[in-house]
Amino acid sequence: MKRLTTIFFYVLTLGVAAYAVVAYGFLPLGSLVHPEMKLNFLTHQLGIYTHIFAALVALSLSPFQFSSRLRHARPQWHRNLGRIYLSVGVLIGGLSGLYMATFAYGGWLAKFGFAGLALCWLLTGLRAYQAIRLGDIQAHQKWMLRNVALTLAAVTLRIYLPVSMIASIPFHLAYPAIAWLCWVPNLFVAEFVFIGSNKKIPLK
Repeated sequence: MKRLTTIFFYVLTLGVAAYAVVAYGFLPLGSLVHPEMKLNFLTHQLGIYTHIFAALVALSLSPFQFSSRLRHARPQWHRNLGRIYLSVGVLIGGLSGLYMATFAYGGWLAKFGFAGLALCWLLTGLRAYQAIRLGDIQAHQKWMLRNVALTLAAVTLRIYLPVSMIASIPFHLAYPAIAWLCWVPNLFVAEFVFIGSNKKIPLK
């Protein structure tokens, strides 16, 4: 079961990262988003590309942060990847995400949803960094679990969007709800399934 969970985690994170490379690196900006969002993308290109680049870094590195093999065999690699994850992925990604939230499609509900995601991402990343600086490994792991759960909002967002289309939910109704659904349940799962139950993080 642990092996399947690990494989699933790697496939989801690296799969969405690969999608981002194709969608934003090789296709015209906004070509794969809803037409009503395309104008925002074209108007705020620097913010979009900055956020996508940082999120790509965070997604690509997130599975390796829970690899006990890497921590034990290459502790310096774990530390260096963690620094890149937090400084580039979370810090830059969170700040650019906060900026992007101000013009998110879907009105105030979507704006507050994505702003909340960005702020929680930044806060949990800061707490994870502070914990490891104090040598509190257990607290660091818990804050990192919360943080990566928020990183996975990039994955759940891309699951909910096609599901809402299949369910024939109008985009203007679905998107504001997804702005919250893409991260709040993730945080609850991290908190109550793994942290609250004192289960080990299911990765090797």
